[in-house]
Amino acid sequence: MQFFHRGPRRVKLLSGIVEAMIRTKASESVSVTEQQIPSRDAGRTIRVKIYKPKSITGKLPPMLYTHGGGYISGSPDVFDGLLSKFVDQRPCVIVAPAYRNALIKPYPAAFNDCYDTLLWMRDNADELGIDASKFIIGGHSAGGGLTAAITLKVRDTKDVNVAFQMPFYPMIDDQQPSDPARYIKGAGWDSQNNFFGWSSYLKDLYDRNEDIPIYAAPARNKDYSNLPPTITLIGTYDPFYRETVEYVDGLRSEGIDVAFKIYERCPHGPEIVAPDSPIGKDGTAFTFDSYAEFYDRYIG
Repeated sequence: MQFFHRGPRRVKLLSGIVEAMIRTKASESVSVTEQQIPSRDAGRTIRVKIYKPKSITGKLPPMLYTHGGGYISGSPDVFDGLLSKFVDQRPCVIVAPAYRNALIKPYPAAFNDCYDTLLWMRDNADELGIDASKFIIGGHSAGGGLTAAITLKVRDTKDVNVAFQMPFYPMIDDQQPSDPARYIKGAGWDSQNNFFGWSSYLKDLYDRNEDIPIYAAPARNKDYSNLPPTITLIGTYDPFYRETVEYVDGLRSEGIDVAFKIYERCPHGPEIVAPDSPIGKDGTAFTFDSYAEFYDRYIG
């Protein structure tokens, strides 16, 4: 892999600036609570945030949400406002884990924390007030990568049924930084940041010279059969552009329903970091209109 000189201090500073820009409060119509749930790692728990509509009772569809942050930063707290919009658009119960980032512990820590959360949701459906027969899984950026990875494992294990997934501009290909044809340099998340994120997340696998599993970097998956309907978007100036297009092409080759939008000359995450821009507004509308359409179609 090509080496880039960009250390954790600079990337964490960038992450902090972005988080300050995008942090919003949940709407008044949504209840937000926290809970500690069991982890497969003995002696530790996973902090999760739970988002529910205040005015709707009965069992609701569950959504597992995995936050972004390049696998090296972030928390669900930043996304209170965003997640409450999903709840307001179509009623559901969202559980968002504060998974361990790679600077705390590399793969598979984050993946395991998210998957443990999914299984906890399934096993505690009555307590949560959810109908565990149809799950939604979603996330942005690295959270989109975790969404794709978790969905692959669910496809293989059949631990739950996924009605649809939403891996928005997913971080799924650890080989992007070493590919000159996909080099992106600029403000925000670029190839240099991407190198640091992947080299941190997959550090233990790289150090042991092990093969990279599809649950670590889902772009390495070549079997797209039996994956669920999918919603995603991407900009052509996003370092994840080609991997996202190839992922969508793979899904469509299997006849899977995909809602997908490409934004020309657009960098990473415009509807999150620049929500009031024309592209940001369009990306937000596409996100929530597609979510409502798939909810009505696949959950009912």
